[in-house]
Amino acid sequence: MTFVDTQGATRQTQIIAVYGKGGIGKSFTLANLSYMMASQGRRVLLIGCDPKSDTTSLLFGGRATPTIIETSARKKQAGEDVAIGDVCFKRDGVYAMELGGPEVGRGCGGRGIIHGFEILEKLGFHEWDFDYVLLDFLGDVVCGGFGLPIARDMCQKVIVVGSNDLQSLYVVNNVCSAVQYFRKLGGNVGVAGMVVNKDDDTGEAQAFAAAAGIPVLAAIPADEDIRRKSAAYQIVGKPDGRWGPLFASLATNVAEAPPVLPTALTQDELLNLFKSEDVGRDVVLDPATPADMRGGKVIERASLEVVYDTL
Repeated sequence: MTFVDTQGATRQTQIIAVYGKGGIGKSFTLANLSYMMASQGRRVLLIGCDPKSDTTSLLFGGRATPTIIETSARKKQAGEDVAIGDVCFKRDGVYAMELGGPEVGRGCGGRGIIHGFEILEKLGFHEWDFDYVLLDFLGDVVCGGFGLPIARDMCQKVIVVGSNDLQSLYVVNNVCSAVQYFRKLGGNVGVAGMVVNKDDDTGEAQAFAAAAGIPVLAAIPADEDIRRKSAAYQIVGKPDGRWGPLFASLATNVAEAPPVLPTALTQDELLNLFKSEDVGRDVVLDPATPADMRGGKVIERASLEVVYDTL
């Protein structure tokens, strides 16, 4: 593993961006991780940066919180400024807020994230006193605002959430590739590790982590108790609960794991993590012909090339 120089990130606060495919459970992981960290006496700020705004819903038992984007628009229309109490809420020591995003077809989600962080800076983001700031980012796209923490060194390290399926590992690999790219441009962000969610013991996620050179911080099992409680917006990462030791270990690993420079896999290397019958590894690419494109008809056309006689 190649360790990343984080001298450029001098804040005492650890700012950690968590990426994963939509629906893979990163918001579930973060809601429970932040709750456990706060239970351990750490000051934690959780910021949801996914347009679905489900991070805080999981933390607050299903209750939706006013997002920074919608609150800012409403306050601006009324000629008022946004205050901390308008957008930041607490539960058992966890401070949490949602950036939000535009409605479908009414704007760019990435641009909304950039605008949301501009508002946070006006509210004094760089002056806040927390041990950890956890950012929940959609990993399906790493362009624009979604790639902000990596592209602008806004965090010291990245954590990726994946499972034993090709699509989630594709997204994880894409994030690793983005970290590699921005490191070449002088960035300081590294990947601290991977959380395997809905782990069914088939091992593909662990194999990916080993190939990419990143540690597995925790493996959350595909357990019916977790699924049922998560669907009911219940926190399972409580110190005295069944899953308390798992999330306590995850909290320690997240806090202590150093950022490393990952090795992104090629598409073929990614496919090789799976059995050939489960993915399209053995599919042969059969090139199309002009006749195929015309329904089997072959049309001979005179060449328009001009041939000049040499003198």
